[in-house]
Formats: sequence, C-alpha cells, structure tokens
Amino acid sequence: MNRQELMQILPHRDTMLLLDEASVVDQVAHGKLEIKGDEWFLNGHFPNEPIVPGVILCEILAQSTCVLLQDQIKDSASVRTLYTGLNHVRFRNPVKPGDVFRTECVITKAKAPFYFASGKGYVGDRLCISAEFSFAVQTL
Repeated sequence: MNRQELMQILPHRDTMLLLDEASVVDQVAHGKLEIKGDEWFLNGHFPNEPIVPGVILCEILAQSTCVLLQDQIKDSASVRTLYTGLNHVRFRNPVKPGDVFRTECVITKAKAPFYFASGKGYVGDRLCISAEFSFAVQTL
C-alpha cells in the first residue's frame, strides 16, 4: 500500500501519517518510512544530532499494525484506532536522518474491539525498537 491507499484505512493526515508504504506478508505487517531530515519531530531533538523520538517510533509501529486490520477499519472516517497500552518497550539503536526505518508487526491476540500486538523496527538489519502494545478500534 502506498500513502494514498493507507489513508483509506488510517485517519492520519499530513505530517502524522508516518508511513511511506506498508504491506502484509503471511500475517506480518511490514511498514517503511524514509527519514529525510526535515520532519517536524526532529526539530530540536537534538540540536546538531537529530534522532527520531521514541514515541514517534512507537506510533510508526502502531500505524504499521493497522494494515492487518484493514477489513475492520477500511472506512477511516467512521472508525478510529486508539493506543490502549505499551509494554516491554526497548530502544536499542537511534534512528537518524537518511535512515530507512522498517517495521515488522503481528497481532498476538484479538478480543474486539481490543487488539494486542508486538512489533520490531529496524534500520537495515539493526534492531532499533521492540515493543508489545494494544489498541482499541472505536466506531465513531
């Protein structure tokens, strides 16, 4: 899925849509975002040595996972996904301008409207983040 296709299932727009593309292969969500260096979240984080904030990496994992639920959330105007928890989050390596950040996420448990997932984020083969998280799919 490209950004236009992602906007059919995600309500995020403009600078809060944090994926360039995503796909599902064997029940694993794969996302990708190229960090160009001019993103709003890099301003001041940190001067002369910008790195992507951890909370942004967590959001990218969540947005990637939503492609696994595209049948449930295909109308982004009437459905919202909301974080309900983050557990066992580990930041292992920084993500910097020029990096291509890619994710691999799976749903580990589902009891609608709640979904539980785990995800990892990489630059190349280098693990940058791992986390378990949960979210709710809310009908508006």
